[in-house]
Amino acid sequence: MIEVGSYVGGVWMAPGEGARDIHDAITGARIGRAGNAALDAGAMLEHGRRVGGPVLRAMGFKARAKMLKALALHLSGQKEALYELSYTTGGTAVDHMIDVDGGIGTLFVYASKGVKELPEDGPLLDGDVEFFGKAGSFGGRHICVPLQGVAVHINAFNFPVWGMLEKIAPCLLAGVPAIVKPATATAHVTEACVRMMLEAGVLPEGALQLVTGGLGDTLERLGPQDVVTFTGSAETALKLRGTPALLRNSVRFTAEQDSLNASILGPDAGPDSPEFDLFVKEVHREMTAKAGQKCTAIRRILVPEAQVDAVIEAVSARLAKTTVGDPREEGVRMGALVSAAQAADVLEKAAIIGSEAELVFGGMDGFAPLGERATGGAFVAPHLFRADPDSAQRVHDTEAFGPVSTVMGYRDMAHACEIAARGQGSLVASVITHDPAVAREAVMGLAPWHGRVYLNDRVSMKESTGHGAPMPHMVHGGPGRAGGGEELGGIRAVTHYMQRTAVQGSPEMLRAVSGVQVKGAPEVVSEGHPFRRKFGELEVGQVLQTASREITLEDIEHFAEFTGDTFYAHMNEEAAARNPFFPGRVAHGYLLLSFAAGLFVDPEEGPVLANTGLEGLAFMQPVVPGDSISVRLTVASKKRRTAEHGEVRWAVEITNQEGATVAEYELLTMVAG
Repeated sequence: MIEVGSYVGGVWMAPGEGARDIHDAITGARIGRAGNAALDAGAMLEHGRRVGGPVLRAMGFKARAKMLKALALHLSGQKEALYELSYTTGGTAVDHMIDVDGGIGTLFVYASKGVKELPEDGPLLDGDVEFFGKAGSFGGRHICVPLQGVAVHINAFNFPVWGMLEKIAPCLLAGVPAIVKPATATAHVTEACVRMMLEAGVLPEGALQLVTGGLGDTLERLGPQDVVTFTGSAETALKLRGTPALLRNSVRFTAEQDSLNASILGPDAGPDSPEFDLFVKEVHREMTAKAGQKCTAIRRILVPEAQVDAVIEAVSARLAKTTVGDPREEGVRMGALVSAAQAADVLEKAAIIGSEAELVFGGMDGFAPLGERATGGAFVAPHLFRADPDSAQRVHDTEAFGPVSTVMGYRDMAHACEIAARGQGSLVASVITHDPAVAREAVMGLAPWHGRVYLNDRVSMKESTGHGAPMPHMVHGGPGRAGGGEELGGIRAVTHYMQRTAVQGSPEMLRAVSGVQVKGAPEVVSEGHPFRRKFGELEVGQVLQTASREITLEDIEHFAEFTGDTFYAHMNEEAAARNPFFPGRVAHGYLLLSFAAGLFVDPEEGPVLANTGLEGLAFMQPVVPGDSISVRLTVASKKRRTAEHGEVRWAVEITNQEGATVAEYELLTMVAG
């Protein structure tokens, strides 16, 4: 018997009064229990807010990113134990990898993005400074700072590891402590993963808590600094959204719920095309992976009317070769649903779909899963239906959360998009086509109703991640029926746990708040050339004003001949004069950049290690022979990369003899120290 505990307030709580039973999905036997009615929700929330939150926020983005990487590395070394435990949830070895490796991979992605894309500390900047007057003495910018509450993550049963890690990765990176509430049916896998993470010794106390069983009155105790994320049914999501405290305190709530995802075979993809074979493989995989228990699984298969029979035949042939049974048995490719209750629900929903659709493959008649242990398990055979997309109703509003899908024919791409939209909002739609015009029409028709549109063909098929695989770099969510929320999406998900605030003030004040140079802020006076200063010695706002250099006609001609850039505006006076943008022959833009570097670069060996890039280059007005240029070099921002060096952004402004700006850009360098 597995005693699935809760980790609250820094201690483990064993199951107690009100505990719920957990059953093996393969055998149906009772294998554990989880939950305790004695949960003190108030103390748990305060532990996260008062103990975990302050420490997480004090760490800064970089330290939190390194913490995520350490967790990912620790879990990578113990994932075999999670695989083994996951067999009790009904999945195959491949299913376990999707869940466990997918979750660990998400931690790695957010760790990397935290190091590369987020500041060391301070606020996360959102957009540029906006000035409100001509003089530039008053402006504003948006910043994001961590919320000072907790995030309550309520997860579904189908991904006990990934479902948790894909939520806590951006949450912890933002600096907000997490309370994880897994579905009871697979809570024993989540609990094992949490124990591993705590044993890694990198999480501050209070950063992660676990509630198995019921949440008690947790939601009623949430306030305006807290967040709720939910994955599950639309019915449960509606109930949770209506919690008075969530409404009263405007608690952030995001849901990922029911989704009647569609996959569309392009009109160009005939039976002999690589795209046709790819489409059939995708449909089969999404029907059988995790026994169809994926929120992104294909529920509606949309194909050209002329291809309906061919698709049914091809998909049925692959399903016929798919052995269903005990995942530990050799040759089994699809396991059980997570519980008997879930199996009953899927069969009930399949019957509803079958009331208006024809069953063309599968069903429970004569079905017997492979394996001696499988007699009492939650097994459901694949069900492939065929329906008329226009007359059918329940196909577009009923999700059987298992190996159930329906083939429907469409007349043209506009009709296919209309059918997909009848799902009233989905997480993903896929289009398998080799025709760019078809892809564009499909995307424009599908995007308003879908959180993700997945295109695949013979070119991308080897590297494609699959219809049903949300990637941490891209948003995961969907409008309408799918919940109207977003998860993942790189740093976008991090900002969900932060408050976006508009800060207004003088350039000096905005620089002090943001840690980034703002045009018009007072200079930071220092002695010596800034290229002689180590990373830790440089100050944002430090300025170097160079001497001037005259640009001669000989300079322009020599640069043209030396580089081969003999564009007429540099070499032909009459032709240049006819150009409405030039008064005559002008200096090359890249000549100006080269001469600017010559004016501000310190030639001796020093802390500056390398020029790594140039961004935001703009030429404001031409430079003609006889003009002089000088450079104003300002430390714009700093971002530490390692203990030994960091990236420094320099604002470079090139002006002429009249003080007018002729060019500006940002120079990126790596600086030691």
